[in-house]
Amino acid sequence: MLTRRHFILTTAALFSPAVTGPVFASTRPTQTQKAAWDAQVTPPNYDPATTNPWGLDPRFLPVRVEARAGLAPGDIHVDAVARYLYHIEAGGTAMRYGVAIGRGGLYEPGVYTIRRKVEWPHWTPTADMIRRDPETYAQYADGMEPGPSNALGSRALYLFVGDRDTYLRIHGTPYPRSIGSRASSGCVRMVMPHINGLFDRVETGVTAFLYPAEGDGRVTAQS
Repeated sequence: MLTRRHFILTTAALFSPAVTGPVFASTRPTQTQKAAWDAQVTPPNYDPATTNPWGLDPRFLPVRVEARAGLAPGDIHVDAVARYLYHIEAGGTAMRYGVAIGRGGLYEPGVYTIRRKVEWPHWTPTADMIRRDPETYAQYADGMEPGPSNALGSRALYLFVGDRDTYLRIHGTPYPRSIGSRASSGCVRMVMPHINGLFDRVETGVTAFLYPAEGDGRVTAQS
């Protein structure tokens, strides 16, 4: 059974500076287009530990924390109560990020494998999403092109059970003010510059643990 007593003690996060450039549009974005979009969604003089034009609670900014002993480096743990995602590092630390999770009963706790990673992905709503909310999603039944307004944002990590794609993702969002809430159709949302920093550190084949959104055993951390 999954528990959520993971992490204590925070320290400063370290990230690389963002790129800059013009903005383009394409159904199959080039590396130049991807870099331009990254620049568009990354605030000037971006410092992940302090930059916050989105008005997030400061606890949702990226920070390095001490990980509970025994967790495998490379794995991801999502605390759905505190709305945190932890990426476990070698040496007993983890990077912690704020997230949004699925609203209502759409969040699906479980153990998943990340089998695919995509920069600036296309997005197509599932049939269930269209059936639940046709006014919002039916217009995208044939898919939504990549770009800063795409529902998956700048990066997506694809969650599988075995070889089956669950259609659940850990992804960027064009709605950063939703971080800390229950807002998505089941996926785990992150601020785009935050998932950009996480993306290159995550290897395909690692495990993602999504913990229940209710119950005992809240994660504790010092701010």
